[in-house]
Amino acid sequence: MNRRNFIGNSGKAGLALSLLGLYACKDPKKDRNTSATLPEETVVETASLPFFKLSLAQWSIHRMIIEQGFNPLNFAEKASAWGFEGLEYVSQLYTGELKKNSSSAMAMDNLVRELQQRSADHNMKNLIIMVDAEGDLAIKSNKERNKAVENHHKWVDAAAALGCHSIRVNLFGEKQPDAWKKYAAEGLSALSEYAAKSNINILVENHGHFSSDAVLLTDVMKAVNMKNCGTLPDFGNFCLKREDDKLWGAPCVEEYDKYKGVKELMPYARSVSAKSYDFDEAGNETTIDYVKMLQIVKNAGYTGYIGVEYEGDRLSEEEGIKATKALLINAAKKVS
Repeated sequence: MNRRNFIGNSGKAGLALSLLGLYACKDPKKDRNTSATLPEETVVETASLPFFKLSLAQWSIHRMIIEQGFNPLNFAEKASAWGFEGLEYVSQLYTGELKKNSSSAMAMDNLVRELQQRSADHNMKNLIIMVDAEGDLAIKSNKERNKAVENHHKWVDAAAALGCHSIRVNLFGEKQPDAWKKYAAEGLSALSEYAAKSNINILVENHGHFSSDAVLLTDVMKAVNMKNCGTLPDFGNFCLKREDDKLWGAPCVEEYDKYKGVKELMPYARSVSAKSYDFDEAGNETTIDYVKMLQIVKNAGYTGYIGVEYEGDRLSEEEGIKATKALLINAAKKVS
């Protein structure tokens, strides 16, 4: 099961890497002091580390949660054990937790407190909540679009309480590009205005349909023109059209150039997602050139977190996550 199929269904039913810089939410004072106090041998070792930090997208363990009964509240513990230091939560994976209390507000408060405690217990950084199935932000209907914006408010508030820097949203709605751009800009502007009050970014991932057309999505970013509205480039997810015009669940028949797309989205990026599906005997991803992707990311001046998002079927989720993490570290050594 991939996240996109799960969205459709549910809509109906660090290795601790210590880097000197962080693209978003960094501590300038800490950065100034670090280089002056590090022992010489530590500075040499730091120079060999990647230019980014590693986070784990919770979708990488969605089968463990949905099919194997893994408690999503243990996400921080598991990610820490696997050598990550940042967490990217997935809203839908906490549906069960949020149903445990008849008061939705109290249920969310309880969830946030629990996740905050567990992340602190394992010295993990809360980064993003990936929000799905809360309505279409690019729909023509003012009523539906405004409702979708309001549905996202609770996740903005949760992200702020957790100390995250962003929520990731989907940008679905109209079926014609010009209309989609118009209403996407309106929906994002409204949500970004609300989120700005809590210093939260609203990030759009290339996640199918028009959002996977980087030119269209950058047009939307320009139209919104707000500091807290940006992108979350994903190394995959560049399918523009599927068989029988299905949104999900069918073979892709038209795909945007993934390297061109990531390069075009990076000027607006506040986070990056390293998608992976499968690996060859040398440990390389079979469909994505990670060295080429990381060179694009580095050339854009990005030094923040890169989130591992394994979505394959051949390897177990744990094996796929570890293979992706190792590939990122190895590929980073080959970029200039």
